[in-house]
Order: sequence, then C-alpha cells, then structure tokens
Amino acid sequence: MSAAPDTDILVLGAGPVGMTLALALAASRHRVTLVDAAPADAAAGDPRALALSHGARQLLETLEAWNARAATAIDHIHISQRDGFGRAVMTAADYQLPSLGYVMRYGDLAAALAERVARMPAISVLRQSRAVDWRADGAGVGVTLQQQGEVLRLGARLLVHAEGTPYDDPAVSVRDYRQHAVLAEVRTREPHGRQAWERFTADGPLALLPLEDGYAIVFTVPPAKADWLMGLDDEAFVAALQAQFGNRLTFTGAGPRARFPLALRLRQETVAQREVWVGNTAQTLHPVSGQGFNLGLRDAWELASLLASSPDPGVAATLQAYARGRRTDRQGSALFTDGIVRLFSNDIAPLRLARGLGLLALDLFPPARHFVAKRMIWGARAWP
Repeated sequence: MSAAPDTDILVLGAGPVGMTLALALAASRHRVTLVDAAPADAAAGDPRALALSHGARQLLETLEAWNARAATAIDHIHISQRDGFGRAVMTAADYQLPSLGYVMRYGDLAAALAERVARMPAISVLRQSRAVDWRADGAGVGVTLQQQGEVLRLGARLLVHAEGTPYDDPAVSVRDYRQHAVLAEVRTREPHGRQAWERFTADGPLALLPLEDGYAIVFTVPPAKADWLMGLDDEAFVAALQAQFGNRLTFTGAGPRARFPLALRLRQETVAQREVWVGNTAQTLHPVSGQGFNLGLRDAWELASLLASSPDPGVAATLQAYARGRRTDRQGSALFTDGIVRLFSNDIAPLRLARGLGLLALDLFPPARHFVAKRMIWGARAWP
C-alpha cells in the first residue's frame, strides 16, 4: 500500500475537458491532480475530428492552449435536406467573426493542452491510474487508485468526474437514437473553401467538416447500414457516400473508418457531496451541429470560475451554484440537438415539407438564423 500526497481538486480524466479545467484553475490557490487510465501518448494518434466553435477557440486562447497550426477554419455552413427543398447558409461575416468554428483532430488538441499542462507546477498528472473506489464526507473525499499494480490512496477536497461517456450508470438517463456514426476523412475533387455541410437524409444527418485539404465526415445511419458501410472497400464506400450526399461535391477517396453508437445521455444531478460531473460524464449529445464537446469545455470553464474564488472547492453552496448556472446551457443544448434529430431523421412527407419550410425561414429571416448561429457559437446562454 503506497501513499500519495493530498490535493485540493482531483480530476478523473486527463482528456481535453479535464485538462481544460486544470489549466483554468492553474492560477488559483488550489492544487489540481489529473488522473488518467491511459499512458501519456495515448491520444497522440487519435484521428477523430472535433468541431470547435469560435467560443471554444476564445476559451483555449485564454489558456494559451489553442493549436492554430492544426485548426481548419469554418467560414460558412450550408444546411440542406436530401430529396427536399429548402436550405440555409450561415456565414462568419454576418457576426463579425474571423470564422464560425474550426475543425481539429482530437490528438492535436490533446497534445496542445498536455504541453501546456506540463508547464504548470500547480498541476500534477498520474498516468496509467484509475479510481476503483471513493468515499466522500463533509471534509473531503478519499479516493483509492490502482496504478500499475500498486494501490494509492489520495485525499482531496473535491472529486471531478471527467473521464468520458458513462455507458452503464443508473444515474444517467439514456435515449437510444438507433443510429450509428461512421467517421472517416475523405477527399473531393473540389476545394472545400472553408465550408461545412450539414445534409439531412432519411437515415440521419450527414456532416462534412473541412479538415486540411479534405473533409472529416460524420455519416449517421441505422446500425445495420453502418455494418454494411464498415464492410465496404474504399471505392464502394465512396460510392455509397456520394449516393447519400448527392452531386454537390465529387468524392474521390476515403481514409480509415470508425463507428460508434449514438444516444442522448443526461445525468440528472451533476453534483453530489464533494463530487461534480463535467463533459461527457454529465451529458453526451448527438453529434448533429457539433455541440457536445463545446458544451463540455463550457462546463470546465464555468466550474473553474466558481472554484477559483472558493476557499473550499468542495463546499456544497459552490457546487449547487455551478449546477444551477449550467442548467440552461445543458438543457438547451440537449433539447436543440434532440429536436433536430427527431425532426430530420425520417422520411415522412409532411415532416419533409415542414423541414423545408423551416430551412427556408432560417434563410429568409435573419433574426431566426442569428438566434441559432449564436447558440451554436457560444452555447444556449450565448457564452461568453
């Protein structure tokens, strides 16, 4: 039984959300320890593409962790439906912004955050460690960790859960969309021109995000069709993608594919005695409109803002204030993405007509378009 030094805030999960929280607290009075089950270089080769809002860039720049060289800007977003009328276009110039958002590989963002974390003496990192038990009381939390065959006991005043999606937690409500996302990077004959596409089909939304010289795609389909897509060779996969997207672009090649099931997961209570849940541990959204990761970054930022000014980071009043403050953004983002999925993931003629009218209204009525765009950029509370 080995001993480990006490810390003020123990964060389970050293992914981008956990590291963002730690960096936002680095100048505070609190010592922060990050705990992660993976080795230090685990995220380096992760090819998943993240859609980062302009608000996320502002946050990361404040923390000096914005990886500008790895980011591809989105200046325009084109929204339409397959086999139906109506479309809407959002442009950065309408909001006096350099870009609406950015696309970056997960590994590149994680590397920039990890490099910044390594420079902060107030932040400790325990790699290849996982929490196997914890007990909270009025004074703090006792956490038992396993680290490469050793058992560590660590005391903290606050335990933050930021370790990823909870798949079997009874405290989390789940709405299964019966859809899978197939991910890949693809090439097109035409340059992307910094334009993202959100194309709604009967199977589900198909998103194309500009990334370097091509696109990162999120191809949403029923599970059986995902099985079929994953089994195709590259040429047949490109043909299937072309058929789903239509002829607005010409696809010429595709890289390796991955898939994951889609569901709305919401933790009803994001705080408990000296515990708080942020990011995907608190809510996991459908990837339509790219809201989930940006919501997690806002969780980390707002939690850090409250903890920095609290002498005791685990006091109940502070945690309850955090939960109240995040309610609008969490619920608004969940309702927004869930509503889009329910409205657009079907082929019922009356709804197809309603979708077309809605897209037409967004395009012709700027206040409605601006309402949607600003919340995509800064969240349900138009952060910051």
